[in-house]
Amino acid sequence: MNNKVGYLIRTIRHFFRTAMRTYTLGISRSKSTIQSVNLRRFLLNVPPWWLESSLRLLSQRVPVYSKEDATVREQNATKTLLDEHVQSSSSALDPLEEDRSVVEENLVVKSERSQLQQFFDDLKKCVSPCDVLDLVSKSAISEKHCSNCFTTMWMLIKKLSEDQKHYEKQLMVKHPAFMQLCQHLMQESRSMWRDDLVYSLHAVLKLGVPQNTRLVQTLLRVCQERLNEFDDQCLSVVATTLVTMEKSRNVDALQAGLQLLVEQRIPKISNIFMLQSMMKCFGKDAPLSLKRKFEDRVLKELDHLTPLNAQHMFSALAAMNYCSMPILDASSKKIIENIPGTPFWQLIRVLKSCSILRYRNVVLYSAIANYVTSIVLFLSAFEGLRFRPVELMDILAEKVTSHPESLNLKDILSVLRVYSLLNHVPKCQNQEFLESLNGALNKYLTRISNVDLLKAVYSFCILEYLPQPALSQLLQEDNLNELLKSDGLNKEQNEMMVHYVNTCLELDSPLSFTKPATMFIKKPSSPLVSDLPEVREALLKLLGDERMFQQNIQLPHDYNIDFEIKMDANRKKALPVTEVDDPADAPDVQRVAILCSPLSAFCFGTRHPRGKLAMKMRHLKALGYHVILVHYQEFKKLKKEEAIECLKGEIYSVDAFPVSDVNLQDNI
Repeated sequence: MNNKVGYLIRTIRHFFRTAMRTYTLGISRSKSTIQSVNLRRFLLNVPPWWLESSLRLLSQRVPVYSKEDATVREQNATKTLLDEHVQSSSSALDPLEEDRSVVEENLVVKSERSQLQQFFDDLKKCVSPCDVLDLVSKSAISEKHCSNCFTTMWMLIKKLSEDQKHYEKQLMVKHPAFMQLCQHLMQESRSMWRDDLVYSLHAVLKLGVPQNTRLVQTLLRVCQERLNEFDDQCLSVVATTLVTMEKSRNVDALQAGLQLLVEQRIPKISNIFMLQSMMKCFGKDAPLSLKRKFEDRVLKELDHLTPLNAQHMFSALAAMNYCSMPILDASSKKIIENIPGTPFWQLIRVLKSCSILRYRNVVLYSAIANYVTSIVLFLSAFEGLRFRPVELMDILAEKVTSHPESLNLKDILSVLRVYSLLNHVPKCQNQEFLESLNGALNKYLTRISNVDLLKAVYSFCILEYLPQPALSQLLQEDNLNELLKSDGLNKEQNEMMVHYVNTCLELDSPLSFTKPATMFIKKPSSPLVSDLPEVREALLKLLGDERMFQQNIQLPHDYNIDFEIKMDANRKKALPVTEVDDPADAPDVQRVAILCSPLSAFCFGTRHPRGKLAMKMRHLKALGYHVILVHYQEFKKLKKEEAIECLKGEIYSVDAFPVSDVNLQDNI
């Protein structure tokens, strides 16, 4: 009898939460609305002890905390009272009153629906946890609002760096509405929808609320009481959350209850990710019978195994310390088939799990080894981010130098493109590295396409290396004609690469190549930068007169410079432009070219120029210029005095003024 009354009370509580959720979202029909309102009015007057019974799992092994201490007679009376009240309330309204109530309730529903939608629209606009708390402080929040607020704050914080996370969490805790939100969550936890409850617990812990606080312990207790209500998704969230928590009385109780419930539901769970979450939650302390049930269920779902599932399966089995050869073999096969593009850190986890499980698979190990040693893929990804990983590039250069035969044509083209665009050559093996690449390329000249040939030669030229066999083949008139007769964007790209190859032949080459007439195409001039006010102002202050420099100078080979200064041979004195009509190679005149380059012209996080900018600097030096490179975004941040000192240190030779006067040159 005790169990029947408890079931009745839980059923009424469930209907109450369902009706209130439907009412809040504004999708209930008129009849269900009236029933939910009547039920709400009744339940608000029910003595508290009727509603405080925990959902007790049918096992003595699960420590569930409950205030259920009423006698059988009181429970019988409760059942009778509930039945009578529900019957009387269902017949209390005549048809006219019922119609009036329907109209009133529909108006209330529309109003609350509008308010709810407005709140969620405002919540989407928040960009920090404090924005969410500001919204809370000026809104009347419900249990649905409360859960979404905590989840939104966590989603906003998780995208930040570690330092930013720490700072935002400090601001969040100090916000006056944070305590209000925590109190509200504690009060509404027993009436929250099951999804809101488990996601609130997850978000609260992720936001750094200590585990021993009353808020967290309350949420753990409520999860214990309502565990039987949870669907598979909720159980998965709880399992994922418990993995990160320290052992305690409530954690152990919830985990034990979860284990009993999962053991019953395993045959019906088909989502592999959920199974893996629960496997990690129960870990190596799970009984052998439960581990075998997990194994049997996963084996039935192997046909639906995704590459990501396969990667996580290793860590899930390692967490349980359970080596299932059929699962591991199937997961290994899936990883091997999809290894291109697999994150490097994920492969490390797979290997660590293999060590824990003592799982040996030569095919898997070889596939991972071959993929990792082919670090060209990683370098290509870094190049797309403009990031120059020096040590990684040096390691690959050593491998190429010692084993150039290991590269196929695709690898050769990728290495040339990455190293040229990032402007990187190994310090001690520059020539050997480039010669190894040239030798590897020569093996493919008989079957390489003209487009790939042009790309390879262009990359070599950026690195100041002229591959003679490849160049000779490229300069054949038929090959050039084919490249320059392409249509659309390809034609423009091909013309640009041919132009720079021609420039490198004229300015870098100690040898003479016979070039066809097609080589001397006219490339349209690049647009000139019209104004660089910060640099111009600093030059005026430093040189004292506009006649001492020129701006936007067009040079041969379609190069342009932002500012040009003419100085004496020792770069101690600037000369007025009108007084100097000497040729570019005049021995008593030194030309200074100032290049103001954007952020994209440098490798990310450094002042290391990328390939095309480095090639331009090299060619300007060949044309007789002393080149000064200005990182324009950084220069604009300097104060006027600092900007002047920076340019002064770069323009004048070191012995033109005391060394102590030269400072801040790293900012250029």
